[in-house]
Amino acid sequence: MIFRYLFIWFLFFFSFQAEAQIDSLLIEKGVASYYGGKFHGRRTANGEIFNKESLTAAHKILPFGTVVKVTNLKRNTSVVVRINDRLPKNSKRQIDLSQGAAGVLGMLRDGIGNVRIEAIDLDQLYKLIKYFEGRPHPNIRLRPYYRAIEIPQTITRKFYN
Repeated sequence: MIFRYLFIWFLFFFSFQAEAQIDSLLIEKGVASYYGGKFHGRRTANGEIFNKESLTAAHKILPFGTVVKVTNLKRNTSVVVRINDRLPKNSKRQIDLSQGAAGVLGMLRDGIGNVRIEAIDLDQLYKLIKYFEGRPHPNIRLRPYYRAIEIPQTITRKFYN
C-alpha cells in the first residue's frame, strides 16, 4: 500500500517538473502580427536594411540581436527569429514578425495570431536575465525552471503530515 502511494507521488512530482521544464524558456505569450511590403528596403531600428523575407522581428524591449523561438499557438508551428527592430511602446502586440517568419508560422492569411515567445536555450535566457538586471522588464518572464519556488514549511507540514 505504501509503495502505491510512493509511486503515485513520484509520478505526480515528475509531471510537475516536466511541465516546469517545458515552460523554463518561456519569455511571454501574446499577440503577433507581421510587416513587410512598405518597409522592405528601409532601415530598421538597429540600422540594418529590412528584408521582408528574412527571419527577423520587432519587439518593444528585447535587446537587438536576441534570438527567440516564436510558436503559433493555433497551428503549433515554430520559427526562430532575430530581434532587429522596435515596436512602438503603446503597441498592443508583443512581437511583429517579418513576412518571411509569418509565412513559416502560417499567419499570412490571418494577419495576427496568438504566439508563445521563448529563449532558444538556457544560455540565451541567462544573457537576457543579465541584460535586464536592474532594468524594468514589464510583461516578460525571465526565470529558469530549476530556480525553485520556496514553499513555507507550514504549508508543507500541513499536506505531508
